Parts: sequence; C-alpha cells; structure tokens
Amino acid sequence: MFSDNKCVYVVMLGVPGAGKGTQARVIEEELGIPQISTGDLFRYNISNATDLGRLAKSYIDAGDLVPDEVTIGMVRQRLHEDDCTRGAIFDGFPRDLNQAVALDELIEPTGGVDVVPFIDLDDDEVMRRMTGRRVCPKCGRTYHVDYNPPKVEGTCDDDGAELYQREDDKPETVRNRLYVYYKQTAPIVGYYFAKGLLEEVDGAQPIEAVTADLHAVLRKRGLLWTVAE
Repeated sequence: MFSDNKCVYVVMLGVPGAGKGTQARVIEEELGIPQISTGDLFRYNISNATDLGRLAKSYIDAGDLVPDEVTIGMVRQRLHEDDCTRGAIFDGFPRDLNQAVALDELIEPTGGVDVVPFIDLDDDEVMRRMTGRRVCPKCGRTYHVDYNPPKVEGTCDDDGAELYQREDDKPETVRNRLYVYYKQTAPIVGYYFAKGLLEEVDGAQPIEAVTADLHAVLRKRGLLWTVAE
C-alpha cells in the first residue's frame, strides 16, 4: 500500500533480459497501480486499429522506426484511463532522452517520477539468459537450456514437440538489442541519476532476491509500507 494518497510513478530500467517486466508485474499488485508496457500499448493500438495504431503500423510496414511522438501519444492516452488515477509503473518507456523529457512533462502535474529502479546485469549473463531460451511450437511452454531444461534435450515435456529458438533470442539479434540499448537507452540512466531518482538492483540474483531488493527500494522511498509475503 502507499504511504499516502499521492500519485506514484515508477520507471523500470535495465538491459534486455534483466527481468524488468517480471518485476513490474510483481510490484503492480502490491502498489495497486498498472504496469504500462510499450509492447502492450503497440499491440493494443494496432490490433484495435486506433488512429495511433494505424499510424504506428504504417511506419512498421514501411520498415521505419515509429517516431517518438506516436509512442508518447499512446502513453498519454493510457495515462488518462481510470486505472491510472493513482499512478503507473513504466516498462519499456522511456527508451531515449526525448521520451524521458516528454514523460516528465506528462506527469509533472501529478507529482513526477518517484523512483527509477535500475536492474543491472552484465552482457555475458544477458547473452546466456536470452540465447538459452527454447520454446515449444505447440503449447508455447518456455524452457532454458541451463536454468530450466526439459527432461529430454530439445523436446517439450508436455507434448513431445521439438523445441525451437525464437529469432529474437538468436545471438546476433541479442547483440543488436544490446547495441540499441547502449546507444539509445543507457543515457537515461545518467539522466535519472542526476535527478537523484536512480536505485541500482543486482539483476544477477534469483528472481525472489531481486523482488526483495525492489521492496527495500520502495520502502526507502516511502512508497510501500507493507509487503505481502
């Protein structure tokens, strides 16, 4: 629960594969504010053919990057929905300094960003985590060659289907995602550090330990009084 009735805004930062989305879903329930994922926003707007969704799709279909103003527009609309009246947890937004400044402008009237947990993970571990994932084409179950292997190598435990590696998880794709992160998103770390909002969390720990550290960060900032065990 919150320490008071103010709006609370949390920005989750970290390299690809650091577990930002997983941790955002955990604290979403505890803080009672929604997780706003840019991936979810794009899927919703495109599948529902909203004005912004059609605009975004036109850029994607042309092989171009979706401009910041389109993404910012989707976030702006999402923040006006009823479940965001007490705040939000941002996952995947902002992705660059332009978006970070735009976010400040969007939420400044209701208090601004409260804390920015930065889930830190070294590049070698990112590569291990992401390139080791395998997926069942039939049931969609996900495995990992090191951390959660199937009983029989390369075969789904549930239906016996041959597991495959998604294109997003291939080494060259992961390396490119890291390149894009360091080029576009890493400068935001310094931006929030300068504002006194950054809180580093060791992402190499087990999920439960990362969650515990995030709880400590939220309590330190006066955003969480009690923690559900």
